[in-house]
Amino acid sequence: MEILQLENITKSFFQKIAVDDVSLSLKEGEIFGLLGPNGAGKTTLIRIINRIVTPEKGIVRFKGDMMTGKSLAQIGYLPEERGLYKTMTVYDQAMFLGRLRRMSKSDVNSSLNFWLDKFEIGSWKNKRIEELSKGMAQKVQFICAILHQPNLLILDEPFSGFDPVNVELIQNELISMKNDGKTILLSSHNMKSVEDICDRAALIHQSKKILDGQVVDIREERKDGRFAIKFKGNMLGFANALWAGFELVEHIEHGNNRHTAYVKLRGENTFQDLLKVLLGQIEIESAWEVLPSMQQIFIDLVKRTA
Repeated sequence: MEILQLENITKSFFQKIAVDDVSLSLKEGEIFGLLGPNGAGKTTLIRIINRIVTPEKGIVRFKGDMMTGKSLAQIGYLPEERGLYKTMTVYDQAMFLGRLRRMSKSDVNSSLNFWLDKFEIGSWKNKRIEELSKGMAQKVQFICAILHQPNLLILDEPFSGFDPVNVELIQNELISMKNDGKTILLSSHNMKSVEDICDRAALIHQSKKILDGQVVDIREERKDGRFAIKFKGNMLGFANALWAGFELVEHIEHGNNRHTAYVKLRGENTFQDLLKVLLGQIEIESAWEVLPSMQQIFIDLVKRTA
């Protein structure tokens, strides 16, 4: 079932188009990536969903009905601009935002304690926001966005300011929420950070949607017959074994006579053919097909549209 539908959304500011006839749909229980560079229109689109900005054209539907103020009670939102009150304690901040979501005081306190304990940061509860680092404050704001257990969670550049350990922590939590049937809309210009956790994605460029689909299908459709071979042996012997049926694209030397080579198939040759010509020449440790990254795909599409 589709939980969110955007139909032909258009919005401009001072005669400059920010979102140009964009249509999207999100299904229940998936992580959807809204990807694109800064200034592409992602944040404007998110503000339209949250009824912060009104579109000039188009319709937003939530669970099949027109999006209303009441619908927002089922939506969690982490904005790109961090909006915590510096002099408030973590508890007071969570209570303020939870009450805005029409939660009872006891429900806010119970939910806050649950998340603080889960993230092992219970000692932060009575700290003022100004005492926290940027990453700590962002973790608190993430908790505030999910206090009311929203059916749809919207995150705008959620990993900005996080170290790799906390990025993994939040990513794992998003996957867990998806497995519980929640839907996550994740907006980012850092395509690598969301590539592994998004089920589907849309690429936005210069206010237009230029691509939309399953992440695995998008990457699979654009593969170019490239494979990686990690091996032990002589690099010259490896190169000579390839003959005319394969192209050596890149070579990385690891030391101790170990290498990783990236090879592109030519003509009708297959991966099995590649392995046959290499066997006996080198000691293959691992081999895999190399799919283009979402960032590579995006750069290629941008160049084509230009």
